[in-house]
Amino acid sequence: MKLKGKIFINGRIKALTGLHIGGSNADVAIGDIDNCVIKTSEGVPYIPGSSLKGKLRILLEKKEGLPLCDCGKKDCNICVIFGNGANKRSVEAGPTRLIVRDCHLAADIKSKMENKEDEFRELELIYTESKWENQIDRLTSRAEHPRQTERVPQGAEFDMQMVFNLLEVKDLQRFVYLISGLYLLEDDYLGGNGSRGYGRIQFKGLEIAVKTIAQYEGPNEPVVLYSGMLSDFSQAKDSFLKKLEEMLEE
Repeated sequence: MKLKGKIFINGRIKALTGLHIGGSNADVAIGDIDNCVIKTSEGVPYIPGSSLKGKLRILLEKKEGLPLCDCGKKDCNICVIFGNGANKRSVEAGPTRLIVRDCHLAADIKSKMENKEDEFRELELIYTESKWENQIDRLTSRAEHPRQTERVPQGAEFDMQMVFNLLEVKDLQRFVYLISGLYLLEDDYLGGNGSRGYGRIQFKGLEIAVKTIAQYEGPNEPVVLYSGMLSDFSQAKDSFLKKLEEMLEE
């Protein structure tokens, strides 16, 4: 297969409720929070690309009724887009189409948190908050095993970028299929404790741009084909695909 171009999905992920993606508790001291969020080496929370990619895959597998699909077949959208296990690598599905970058805390939000501004003025830690969670014995109604869970607060925003490789004509519809996964995620949750209200997110300021091979050989600048809310993309889908097809034919 020959690379025809790349589609870039840029935007932000906004936490509409507290967000918990677990990190290491190896250095927890007595009295500290024992259920921490994942952080960079600088102590700033982020969303790993693997967590976002994995959740999108799970939701699309559920949509298709294919739990943990790893077939590696060329007609399987799941395996073509997200890849399959190294021990079951198949030349049939070809190279993985989707790359998901780590999503780091947006600079303006990071500054507000550090300075305790606006909606973060009551934030107890620098970038996060803690919440007590209990298990309730259904027979006695007693709270058991209380523990503090660290989470990124409501209102936090993370910069996001995904890259989708175009290798064949069918990849255009596979890209639209991937977008349906973003719709599903907005109505589901990211991270842990979703049934307790954690992890509701929204994709903001979406910008979808394209680089064809001609762009790489020339100015190397992406061409923006869509800018707006995720919810509005469905109305612009046909126009987007038409423009993209014209670019690939040039």
